[in-house]
Amino acid sequence: MLPLPELPIELTIERLGQLGEGVASWQGRTVFIPGTFPGDTVRVHLETQGRVLRGILRQVVSPGPDRRDAPCVYASDCGGCDWLALAEPAQRSAKQEIVLSTLEHLGHLARDSFTVRPLLVAPRDWGYRRRAVLHPAGKGALGYFGRRSHERVPVEVCGALTPVLTALPGKLAPLLKPLAKDAEEVLLLAEGDKAAFAVNLSGPVTARHLEAAEAAVRALRLEGAVLTPKEGSARLLGKPALRSYSPLRPEVPLYLRPDAFAQAHAEANVGLVTSAVYELGARESDTVLELYSGNGNFTFPLAGTAASVLGVESSPVGVELAQRSAHEGGVTNVRFIQGDARKVCDGLVAEQRRFDVCLADPPRAGAPGLAKWMTALGVRRVVYVACDPASLARDAAGLVAAGYKPLALQVVDMFPQTHHVEAVMSFERPA
Repeated sequence: MLPLPELPIELTIERLGQLGEGVASWQGRTVFIPGTFPGDTVRVHLETQGRVLRGILRQVVSPGPDRRDAPCVYASDCGGCDWLALAEPAQRSAKQEIVLSTLEHLGHLARDSFTVRPLLVAPRDWGYRRRAVLHPAGKGALGYFGRRSHERVPVEVCGALTPVLTALPGKLAPLLKPLAKDAEEVLLLAEGDKAAFAVNLSGPVTARHLEAAEAAVRALRLEGAVLTPKEGSARLLGKPALRSYSPLRPEVPLYLRPDAFAQAHAEANVGLVTSAVYELGARESDTVLELYSGNGNFTFPLAGTAASVLGVESSPVGVELAQRSAHEGGVTNVRFIQGDARKVCDGLVAEQRRFDVCLADPPRAGAPGLAKWMTALGVRRVVYVACDPASLARDAAGLVAAGYKPLALQVVDMFPQTHHVEAVMSFERPA
């Protein structure tokens, strides 16, 4: 193997990789270069990270056709919006291609073996995020992680956030100074013009923490806050559960809390849910198993089309919020089990339970073992909602090996200005 050059070298970016980095070639080897885009000619310093060859960007010699000036003063340092300097049409085509090529190369699913639907475009490209995770960034500031690092980049405002949250990092930081040294994360959440926050603490909740959080809620006219200790129960201040409505079923309230997962793009989430419900195609007589059901984002729309839904969710907060929605919305054909999906599915198999269809919305790590459970539970059709193309590819390969046929893929641009992407894929077992 050739030694790496000590001085920067010039390369041309050929494409974008799965993690959003520009990809070039040097001496027959693939080089991953963060912050670059197709068509860029760049000067980079090469270094190895394990078996991977990376380029550290030193200069953009000539920009590619889709490069633009990033509309954010933090863009060069912040790790949040890694595609902010890439025009939106190029972002969208890249996301569709990344999902398809990952399914091909990692999952061994030919792209002509299923229907590929046109990418679902988010209604807003900027100022759309209704949730954020911030970290203490020194001197009483809050910030995001830097690019490919855990260094903190202090921010006063964030244009990626919805209007009610845009200036909140800078306003909230000084008010939370009394608990900054004990805070691991500060989580922001908005629904419409209402906002709340949560603080994940490294130890117990103290009187000082409560006093600072209460003062922040009052001063900024927020709905409430949640203080989550390292061990034990969370402390709720005010009314941090924000009321939204269930996609496709506006008569059912949907509750969000800053210490629980919620999709970041409210408008795009409606498209995501609509696509998942359509692909599942549940009939009125069908029993639905929903894995990783969260706060009921998919549950209530599914319950409107099927005989019953059993939701499985590990988060106690998620289950609590979903049960509240079911009660207030008068939804009687849903039931929730709080527990690890793997253990719950093993238990359902042992009980010889059967389900007609299943929707799974796993975290980034995917759902290892999904194919085994689907087969044992007699599931006819599976819809997989993915936030990571590699996990989708691995789990899709498992389903195909178990006899399920891939039907359709819907890519959703849930996270404009970033390489992150959501996808909905359906599978069916031949009768």
